[in-house]
Formats: sequence, structure tokens, C-alpha cells
Amino acid sequence: MSELPATVLLPLPSSGRRFTAARTVRLGDVDPSGQLRVDAVARYLQDVASDDAVDSGLSNALGWVVRRTMIRIERPPSVGERVRLVTYCTGAGRSWAERRTSIVGDQGSAVEAVSLWVHVDVATGRPVRLGDDFAAIYGESAGGRVVTSKLSLSGGPTSPAVTVPWTFRRTDLDPFGHVNNAAHWAVLEEVLQTQSASRCGLGEIEYVAPASADTPIQLVIDRNGQLDGQHDTVRRMWTLLDERVVTALRWTPSTA
Repeated sequence: MSELPATVLLPLPSSGRRFTAARTVRLGDVDPSGQLRVDAVARYLQDVASDDAVDSGLSNALGWVVRRTMIRIERPPSVGERVRLVTYCTGAGRSWAERRTSIVGDQGSAVEAVSLWVHVDVATGRPVRLGDDFAAIYGESAGGRVVTSKLSLSGGPTSPAVTVPWTFRRTDLDPFGHVNNAAHWAVLEEVLQTQSASRCGLGEIEYVAPASADTPIQLVIDRNGQLDGQHDTVRRMWTLLDERVVTALRWTPSTA
């Protein structure tokens, strides 16, 4: 039976491939307080995934796009902190795979994440089946677990919401001409910083449709709950183009 993707933070498997990398948190990745931004966390996840695929010798190693990501920030990394990233496969489907990543810092930071990546033809951007080499490299760590490509943040805004204009920049584009997955997390980062809210919590994002630069879109933020450090409530956000959902995002603040 197939499971919903990127909804569970599975532990490191006892066997199979795992890839480890390290990096130092730099000034360009932090907010004014020195904490690593959420969009920078997403970029770390993207980089270590690409590095793993290339290092493994996987054919079409860079032919992947993110469909859904869940990030749990227990303690944000800080500027100057050295972090260790460990990533591994936890499931697969016909043309997609689930990837878990843990980020642990030498000053006590901790971030856990899981993403659903779709395997695509780099020339056309269309999904293609996973090859035999994928099973040979990642099959053991996946352990036969099958995940679907279904999205779970269904629907668009239904409750009272605030709507503000939003525009992605050309610097946010990826090689497919679409806004890079990490750039979409800037939506949550903007809300958290505007509300002076804690960055500890659980963020989920789903990429429903591609977005382009220089195209005015709408950022819709529901009014149910407040992110002011005094309410442990869920906040939902969407980006819309001509009333069509581009991304759906949910943020659940930490209760700790």
C-alpha cells in the first residue's frame, strides 16, 4: 500500500546508502538576529540532495524537482555554526522518491526534513521513470517503502484571509525557468519576521503549479491564529496566480 509522501520523519535506516556533508552558516543565509532563515534551510536541503545524487553516480543526477517538503526546526542554526547534514532515501514510486535529511550543528542546532522529489527529463522537464540504477543505489535504504505523489495540503483559501501582492525575482529562477523551490520558503520567512515569531516549528510546503519571475502573484495569509509567540496555532498561506494555487504552505509553531 502506498503512503503519503513527506509527511513522516523516519529514522536513519540500519543499512543502505547515506550521504554526509558539512557547511558553515554564513552571513548571507541568516536574518538580522543571526539565525538561519527557513529559505536557506531549504537551499541546504537542495544542495545536499544534489551532491548525493552526483556522488552516487546516478544517471540524470540533476534531473529532480521538489513536489513537497516538510521541515521541523527544533533549534535554528546560527551564523558561524558548523552544521552536519545526513541525507538518505526513505521511499520511492514510479517517477519520484522521498528523501530524509537531518541537520545538526556543533552549537546545538537541530533541523529535520523530508521531501518528495520528482524525477524529470532535464531537456523537457517532464517526469520520467526511475531507472534500475536508482534501485541499485537507493533501494536498500528505501526498504521497499512505496510513496505516492499525492499532495495533502488540498484546496485554497476558504477562511477570512489577508491578501498582499508578491513577486518573485529573476534571481529566483532555476534551470527549468521556474522559481526555485527554496525561494518559495521566503513567503513563510516574510510572515515569521513580520510577526516577530519564533522560527521553531513545523513547516510544510507543496508546489502545485510552476511560478515565473516578474509575474505579479497574490500572497494569501489566513487570519485564523496569530504567530506572535502567544498562540500555538496553525497558520496557512498560499500564493495564487489568477486565482489558481501555485504553492500551499502550512506552519505549526512549536509548543515547547
